[in-house]
Amino acid sequence: MNEDFVMIPGTGTKLIVRDVKEEIESAFLDYSMSVIVARALPDVRDGLKPVHRRILYTMHERSNDPQHPYRKSADTVGAVLGAYHPHGDASVYDAMVRLAQDFSMRYPLVDGQGNFGSVDGDPPAAYRYTEARMSKMAVELLTDIEKDTVDFGPNFDETKKEPIVLPSRFPNLLVNGSTGIAVGMATNIPPHNMSEVIDGAVALIEEPELDLAGLMEHIKGPDFPTGGIIMGRSGIRAAYATGRGKITLRGRAEIEEKKNGRFQIVITEIPYMVNKARMIENIADLVKDKRIEGISDLNDESNRHGMRVVVELKKEANPQVVLNQLYRYTQLQDTVGVILLALDGGVPKIMTLKTMLERYVEFQDQVIRRRTQFDLKKAQERAHILEGLARAVDIVDEVIYAIRHCGGGQPEAKAAIMEQFGFDEPQAEAICKFPLGRLAGLEIKKIQNELDELHGRIADWQAILADDARVRAIVKEELLALKEKYGDARRTEIAHVSGEVDIEDLIPVEDCVFTLTHEGYIKRQSQDTYQVQKRGGRGISGLSHKDEDFVEELFIGSTHDFVLFVTDQGRVYRLKGYQIYEGSRTSKGTNIVNLLPLQNEEKVIRMLRMPAENASGYLTMITRRGVIKRTPIEAYANIRKNGLLAVTMYEGDALAWCRITGGGDELLVATHGGMAIRFNEAGARGMGRLGHGVRAIRLAKDDYVIGAGILRPGASVFTVTDSGKGRRSRIDDYRLQSRGGKGIRNYRKGEVAGIKILDDQDDIILISQEGIIIRMHAEDINVQSRYGSGVRVMRIAEGDRVVTVARTDRSEEAETEKPEAEPEEELTEEEIAALAAEEAQQAEEEAPADEE
Repeated sequence: MNEDFVMIPGTGTKLIVRDVKEEIESAFLDYSMSVIVARALPDVRDGLKPVHRRILYTMHERSNDPQHPYRKSADTVGAVLGAYHPHGDASVYDAMVRLAQDFSMRYPLVDGQGNFGSVDGDPPAAYRYTEARMSKMAVELLTDIEKDTVDFGPNFDETKKEPIVLPSRFPNLLVNGSTGIAVGMATNIPPHNMSEVIDGAVALIEEPELDLAGLMEHIKGPDFPTGGIIMGRSGIRAAYATGRGKITLRGRAEIEEKKNGRFQIVITEIPYMVNKARMIENIADLVKDKRIEGISDLNDESNRHGMRVVVELKKEANPQVVLNQLYRYTQLQDTVGVILLALDGGVPKIMTLKTMLERYVEFQDQVIRRRTQFDLKKAQERAHILEGLARAVDIVDEVIYAIRHCGGGQPEAKAAIMEQFGFDEPQAEAICKFPLGRLAGLEIKKIQNELDELHGRIADWQAILADDARVRAIVKEELLALKEKYGDARRTEIAHVSGEVDIEDLIPVEDCVFTLTHEGYIKRQSQDTYQVQKRGGRGISGLSHKDEDFVEELFIGSTHDFVLFVTDQGRVYRLKGYQIYEGSRTSKGTNIVNLLPLQNEEKVIRMLRMPAENASGYLTMITRRGVIKRTPIEAYANIRKNGLLAVTMYEGDALAWCRITGGGDELLVATHGGMAIRFNEAGARGMGRLGHGVRAIRLAKDDYVIGAGILRPGASVFTVTDSGKGRRSRIDDYRLQSRGGKGIRNYRKGEVAGIKILDDQDDIILISQEGIIIRMHAEDINVQSRYGSGVRVMRIAEGDRVVTVARTDRSEEAETEKPEAEPEEELTEEEIAALAAEEAQQAEEEAPADEE
């Protein structure tokens, strides 16, 4: 690094001159490494961060363990700060609190007495009020630390030594997990069941080449202290195989029926690290905002015996739908991102499950070897002294004589013994300190027995150090002993399927009418709700009227059909029919935002019925600006929860029509101004989901597309105006043209509200802006030419207008009567001939349009 210095005159002070850029880079690098290595990330060997390691070692050092009474937390915090951790007291106390929380740690390492916080997010009491000591599990982390099993380094002021890592007699990193955010990296290792992790480690010791599938036979997945249900195993496998993955975790909730016939949802477990009080508050806010409907009351009945949150439901609510909404919109279902990042040799690494276990087993191999070496050394030193004592006993008279005549004190006595009899200094010192009372025969026998026993241990320890298999066998044996002592049952269930709860078997298959209003309210009703009426009737009220709201979409489908939702922003979502709220004839339904994760200002403007077995065809969309876009339906086989982008919309445009087509269908596109064009859909090439589309019809100024239809043999074209007049016309009246032309005249008088392609056996459902619905047989409507003015199909009140027309299957529940015919304003033959000639001239002038 480039640097220079200058001397400040008269002061003797040296001023160092350095480049600012290099200084900042160097300082930030030092800071980053300090955070990564000394603060935020755990060590792969003991699974602890430095602050946790220092807390536990301080407790161990001060005998603050389960065999001794609790001590004030302030006492421990002060000792840690003073000796090992030169940071704020809050950093130490907060870390100690987490080690004591049974809802944060799968196996708490601190035994706390007092208020250490709660799952509701309540803060712990100040450290002057609480007491703590090591838990029994923590003792296992420090077992044999005095036997030189781990390295020690200087503390911050080099006045003491602290362990670089703890012996960790169980795989704490996986058992208790760890979370931390460093500079440029983060770790999130979920907790696991101790019995499973130990079984996995033992299996790896027995078969070092064991693959991931073999390991997962023992380690099923994370085991959170708060229980819950993991939805599916794919996220677990990804995390274990690559070091990264996402796990969907649900709380445990049961649907209970009360004596009055109503249902309630009882939540007994919540996802890991979720604040229960905040979750309940969020549910209440969603109910208040009507994003979740069907909840009448919410109570937290949790106590010292366990968690119990009761969600009371309204009488008409579907409990399974409400539960799914809770999963969708609240933290009752949460995503746990897994990042298996830890320090390996001081270097942060993302590791697989097998790598983590391998590093732990290798570390325990070293711990056992160092412990054995320590015991061997101590035993050899003791045996050496005993051998000297045993030899001195045999010549005790000579030894005593030499000591008495050495002419000095103990140093001179030691020197005399060493010089006359060949003892070394440790042996001579032990002989000088040997009590005369132990010269009795029985005491001498004890010395010999102890020596024989030590020789046996020394031989065994030497054999262990010379045999790798013996070392691994000891690791395995001690792990299994810990499993027997501390192992418990799994708390977190792993479900075999992911996603929404499959309740299709509980839902009957029935045809329903699905409606979606302009304001986004959706519902389904039994098809029997709408009785067939005579053409020209007043209809029945199909929903409770809401100011400025009206029905925009309506179709007939089954409760087990897939329903596609296309939004004004060109996204597609998908639900099952039974997942849609079932309302009464006059209810307004539930807002679509309660069922779909819509983005800001996104509005659903089209619903489509997609049979589950449909695996071919195109999703064809036509916009108000006359653009057509076709995408193979396979592109929507797997729609994510947050939807898929189906079309890239031009600014100011919106969808007018969207259906599933076969690939070679003929389409009829109609405009509000009374124009229409017939062309084969193959003229619009298929394209990917993100394409813009091509022109379908050339629009006049201020005109826009109001709908389209798929033509089929024997059908007729039904056109209805805003004022309720309509007619059926033969398909042959609309000549086949190339895509992109101006089209031909479809209706002369009145603004067109919609078109449908009908068979004689069909029924028609019309909906007005005021929410009035009427149903009639298609054959009751006369077939007229394109130039006919039609008949009255729905009487419209002043200020009202027709907004939706839908086709459905024929119903014979009531007979129909034709109303009194209205005078028709048919054109003369000369006028028809003139219009036909004009259209023929237009057809000659138009050429196929390929522009985007």
